[in-house]
Amino acid sequence: MDDETVGPDLNSTQDKRERRWRLAIGADDETSSALSAEDRRLSAALDALYGDGEAAGDPRKRRGGLGRSAPRVAQWMGDIRSFFPEQVVQVVQKDAFERLNLKQMLMEPEFLKAIEADVNLVADLVSLRSAMPEKTKDIARSIISDIVAKLMQRLEQKTAEAIRGALDRSRRTNRPRQRDIDWPRTIAANLRHYQPDHKTVVPEKLVGFMRRQRRLVDLDEVTLCVDQSGSMASSVIYASIFAALMASLPVVRTKLVCFDTAIVDLTEELSDPVEVLFGVQLGGGTDINQAVAYCAGRIERPTKAHFVLITDLYEGGNGQELLQRLAALVRSGVNVIVLLALTDQGRPGYDPSMAGSVAALGIPVFACTPDHFPDMMAAALRREDIGAWAAGADIKLIRADAEAPTASE
Repeated sequence: MDDETVGPDLNSTQDKRERRWRLAIGADDETSSALSAEDRRLSAALDALYGDGEAAGDPRKRRGGLGRSAPRVAQWMGDIRSFFPEQVVQVVQKDAFERLNLKQMLMEPEFLKAIEADVNLVADLVSLRSAMPEKTKDIARSIISDIVAKLMQRLEQKTAEAIRGALDRSRRTNRPRQRDIDWPRTIAANLRHYQPDHKTVVPEKLVGFMRRQRRLVDLDEVTLCVDQSGSMASSVIYASIFAALMASLPVVRTKLVCFDTAIVDLTEELSDPVEVLFGVQLGGGTDINQAVAYCAGRIERPTKAHFVLITDLYEGGNGQELLQRLAALVRSGVNVIVLLALTDQGRPGYDPSMAGSVAALGIPVFACTPDHFPDMMAAALRREDIGAWAAGADIKLIRADAEAPTASE
C-alpha cells in the first residue's frame, strides 16, 4: 500500500526534474518530442538567445543583429514574457541586448547607415527599449522616427484619399481645393485646351467635389483594437501608423487601444506616432475578451461605430464570453471587422477554431496588407459588404462552414 502511494509521487517528481533539465540544456530533435507543445515553445524562445551554434550561442556562427536574418526579437521576447515574471524578463532583455551585440551596433554610424530600415526593425527596437541605456534609446528613437516618417509618407496620400468620407461626391464645385479636384472630369472638361507642343492639357475650369459640413457628433467613430503580443508586432506598428493618419483627418473620430493581458489606450497620443509606439509593450499574454469589453464600453453611437479588432485570436481569457461580446456589438449596430494580421506578407498564424467561430457571427475575418487597408477602411465607412470588397481585392475570408485554412495555405 505504501509503495503504491509513494510511487506516483516519486514518478511525478522525477518527471518534473527531467522536464527542467531538458529545458535547461535545450531540447534537440530527439528530446523535444518528450516535451509538451507549450514547453517546446518555451525551449525555442530560450534557444534563440541562449542556444548553441547557429541558434544563437556560438559567436563564430551567430549572426547578431536586427535584420530579418536575426531571430525575431519581438516574437520571442513576447514568448518570454508569457512564461516568466517581470524580474526574469528584465534579465533576459539585458542578456539579449548584450549577446546579440545590439548596443554596439546601434552606437556605430556605419551600422546605422547600412541597416535595413523597415517595420521589423521598429518592432525589435520597441521590444528592447526597456533594456537600452538612455543614450542608445535616443538613437533608437531617432531610427524609429525616420522609419515611421517614411512609412507615413508611403501610406498617407492613399489613406487620406480613401477615407475622406466628408466629400459629397453627388455635388460638385468649380472652385475645389487642390486635394478635392476630380481630375478625370477636369481633364474631360478641358480637352479643347490641349497644347500639342507641350503634350498637356491646360485646365481653365476645375471640377471638384464639394465638402459636406459635418458636426463632431455626426462623425463616424473608428476604434482600432490591437493585440500587442510578440507575434503581432508588425501589425501593431502598422495599426499605430494608420490610427495616427486617420486621427489627422477631420472626417472620422479615431481611437487606438492596444492590449495583452493589460489594456493601453493610446488615443490621446495619436498626434505623435513615435510616442504611440513607445507606449506599446510588445509581448506577454493575451486577453482579447477584456480588451473588447473595454472598447465596447467606450463606443458612443453604435450605428456610427466601426470596430476593427486586429489579433491572431489566440485567446488566453474567456473565449466563450469573447464571442458573446462580439455578437452583442454586431446586434447593436457596430460594424465589426477582425483582421488576423496587418502585415506586408498578409500570411498570419492564427487560431482556426476561434476564427471560424467569429466568422459564424457574420463578422468578416481575414488578413490584410497595409496597401489594402485604406480601401478596406473606406468600404467599411461606407457600410459596404466587406466580403464583396475582399473578393474584389482577391482576399480570402475565413469561412464559418469549413475548417479554416492553415497559415501555410
